[in-house]
Amino acid sequence: MPDDARSLPAPALDGAARPPEGIPALVTDPVADPRAVVQGDRYRVTVLTDGLVRLEYAEDGVFEDRASTFAVRRRLPVPEFRVLDDGPNLEVVTDRFRLVYDRGPFSTSGLSVAVQGGVTVYHSVWRYGEELGDAEGTVAGMPGLRGTARTLDEADGAVPLEPGVASRTGFAVLDDSASMLFTDDGWVAPRPAAAGARSGTSSSGGREDLYVFAYGTDHAEALRAFYAVSGPQPLLPRFALGNWWSRYHPYTAASYEALIERFAAEGLPFSVSVVDMDWHVVDVDPALGSGWTGYTWNRSLFPDPAKFLDWLHEHGLRVTLNVHPADGVRAHEDAYEAMAAALGRDTSQRDPIAFDVTDRAFLEAYLAVPHRRLERDGVDFWWLDWQSGPHSRVTGIDPLWMLNHVHFLDNARPRELTRTPGGRAVRDDRPLTFSRYAGPGSHRYPVGFSGDSVISWASLDFQPYFTASAANIGYGWWSHDVGGHFHGAKDDELATRWFQLGVLSPIMRLHSGANPFITKEPWAFGPEAREVMTAFLRLRHRLVPYLHAMNHRAAFDATPLVRPLYHRWPRAAGAYDARNTFLFGSELLVAPITAPADGATRLGEVLTWLPPGTWVDVLTGQVYDAGSGQGREIVLHRPLASVPVLAPAGAVVPLDAAAVPGNDLAAPEALEVLVVVGADGAFDLVEDDGGPVASADAPNVVRTPVRWSQAGGRAVVGPARGGADGLAAVPARRTWTLTFPSLGVLGADEAALVVATVDGARVQAAVERVALAADPRGSGLAVTVADVPVGAEVVVVLGPGTTLEAGDLAGRVFDLLDRAQIAYDLKERLLAVATADEPATTRVSRLQALGLDRPLETALGELLLNP
Repeated sequence: MPDDARSLPAPALDGAARPPEGIPALVTDPVADPRAVVQGDRYRVTVLTDGLVRLEYAEDGVFEDRASTFAVRRRLPVPEFRVLDDGPNLEVVTDRFRLVYDRGPFSTSGLSVAVQGGVTVYHSVWRYGEELGDAEGTVAGMPGLRGTARTLDEADGAVPLEPGVASRTGFAVLDDSASMLFTDDGWVAPRPAAAGARSGTSSSGGREDLYVFAYGTDHAEALRAFYAVSGPQPLLPRFALGNWWSRYHPYTAASYEALIERFAAEGLPFSVSVVDMDWHVVDVDPALGSGWTGYTWNRSLFPDPAKFLDWLHEHGLRVTLNVHPADGVRAHEDAYEAMAAALGRDTSQRDPIAFDVTDRAFLEAYLAVPHRRLERDGVDFWWLDWQSGPHSRVTGIDPLWMLNHVHFLDNARPRELTRTPGGRAVRDDRPLTFSRYAGPGSHRYPVGFSGDSVISWASLDFQPYFTASAANIGYGWWSHDVGGHFHGAKDDELATRWFQLGVLSPIMRLHSGANPFITKEPWAFGPEAREVMTAFLRLRHRLVPYLHAMNHRAAFDATPLVRPLYHRWPRAAGAYDARNTFLFGSELLVAPITAPADGATRLGEVLTWLPPGTWVDVLTGQVYDAGSGQGREIVLHRPLASVPVLAPAGAVVPLDAAAVPGNDLAAPEALEVLVVVGADGAFDLVEDDGGPVASADAPNVVRTPVRWSQAGGRAVVGPARGGADGLAAVPARRTWTLTFPSLGVLGADEAALVVATVDGARVQAAVERVALAADPRGSGLAVTVADVPVGAEVVVVLGPGTTLEAGDLAGRVFDLLDRAQIAYDLKERLLAVATADEPATTRVSRLQALGLDRPLETALGELLLNP
């Protein structure tokens, strides 16, 4: 993908005259290069990339060149294509597709796009008007690939998903005929005429605007084309990558501060405070409307809001407040008089100022008066809880879309330079909002709020698939109500498994509904659940160095943090079948456990597919060989303390080295880097000063390379490279710990065999065997080099012949059987069979002959049939 297709310029105010607090406009480049256009009197074909073509039909011959909510950039490098126009049909041909068109109103017989090379024997041709699939995306018997949905409000399990731009048939269609438009002065407008036929219906003679993605199974490139036209995912502020605390509960300032202090005492880190609607006055005179909308602090709960928000900031937290803006600004609000003055309204009758996203003057005042006042108190960004439908006074303009758009761009205003406790300068002025999905293009306005889901195993089981599938429409930063919002029943196991999924999701936000019995503090659960929840909340903050590098990758390399497996292995059937398993960044594969544990083994299990190669669970040290062909289907089992988080040989994963990290997510002074031996590996730790980043190599970005060479058993860290602004935001000196999970024993005296240097000079390194996070049977070798200058190069040499070792198999078998709720005599017999001096296949065959219950048999098989 060309560099100029990877990122939009920073938002800027458009040129129209307005007060200084006006609405900023999105920078767009919507007019395609004329060389990419094939046009007739009533049709226009624009070849945007080699696999993406825009198809327009207009009875009046007027075509749309303004940006839409989806398409903000159509001026892209012109791909190579041929036009055949000497017969009854027009044909447009690229390396990826062949378009055939009869030049008339779009019809099933007259317009088709064939995917070059074919994806299936019969189903790789799109014909206008044909149904593209049912609610789950099945096409002619083939499982389809969907995108995402507006909300999971009240969902108890699966909900229908909207289309995406990836498909197993090789083509996908995005119908942009009815979306609203951006005008030249930065405002918005509906389509000038009623939209024509939607794809899948006959033409009504209106205007149609379709984008056909013909990428075969090259799903990653289809997504790159989507971002090229719709703009990239923005770079999130680093604080958004930590744990968020949210609860619908009438806290007081004192009770909230006591909660944060207890979190600190328990070693539970949080980076964002989400204060739900009780921050504002909710007991409103019914004559004025409901209590849902509000912009006035409830001073009986928060007597000094600015002091309260300052306190949270001093404790390392950013703050978002919940707003339901549907009822406008009413007479009881603190901001009412100022809002009315800004709009020239008479207040003598105390009439409400109605919410109207189609009124530019209202929106400007809406941002400049009530919101700016609250931001001066210390509000960092807004939770836009719009629940009032997609309609406004102007057909085609969705209030949710407008709120996301204007709040996100407004939040991009430069803010003050801050400093870490160590005195390093860090900016914190990247835009952020928190709201529901509003359709294609919504990825430009993160973070997504998925809504109020029901507390149930069905809800938990749907969320991994839902989150990963969103990558098919470019939506990479979902935030779910981790643990569920309402209904259901208390279930420590369910809550713990949800915590684990949340930690391994784009955004980790705990949330509870208004029921006083529903809460997510770990100490509200039993001892085992509490211990696991605590460990995983700490793990989330330890993961931030990795997550922030993936944050940069999402913004500049068109790769969402969470993706389905088929984005990387598109021709492997297992990648499509393992719906709940997903890629977590560039290095990790996560197979969450979303069903209750088996009563006998007391283990949760997940059926998944492992891609070809060798994989190591970085939490337990278990090693899996998936071969070199089509990978391997496998049932993985874990106790409540763990969930499968697998890394391939050669993976490099940077972590904060703190065992109990704090709320502050500034670049840490000590880092632990997991290095999985068995293949060469490379990773760039990416950090920055927190300000706007114009490109991947901007001067305020610092890159620290980490490289592993398998042949020589040699790891190299650094030196860090970047501009002065970036280097100022990272510690001048650092401690590096390289941990090699499941590393085979180097020799009798491992400490003497490991050689460490800094800029070529031999240094003393601490070398020790360490237990892994979730399994005392798993271990790794940790090598620590302290006090390394930021510009220095660290080399750690283990020597040739480094290998992976699965660990204590007999001990793991014993642990499994010891945990199992089965007869003692059977335990003893199974241990003897499983640890006999026989080939693994023989032992498994003997176990199968015993007629064991399936969960126990597969759990033993998982251990015995792996290295």
